[in-house]
Amino acid sequence: MRTYARSRRRRHEPVLDGLPELMHYADTGCEVALSCLQCPLPQCKYDDLAWYQAYKQRNRDDEVIAAYRDEGLSVFQVADRFSVSPRTIHRSLKRARVPAAA
Repeated sequence: MRTYARSRRRRHEPVLDGLPELMHYADTGCEVALSCLQCPLPQCKYDDLAWYQAYKQRNRDDEVIAAYRDEGLSVFQVADRFSVSPRTIHRSLKRARVPAAA
């Protein structure tokens, strides 16, 4: 006796691949925005976590460079302000090709 795969689901079985309009979606957002529709990011952080980490790092690097150049703070003062190590500040300055004062 041959057994054939069912081509149709039964009424009591859940829809595994339903339409998005019919699915319940709770837009809870993340730490960037309260809802996905209000998010300022060009890409969702959950789609590519490595991209989001690099995005946050670039923003922090810009703030570090501004504090270092514009305010004339030392590497140690900038490290204290951002709660990171002085080595992290040196890495940020190196990525931006800003010479650090000795």
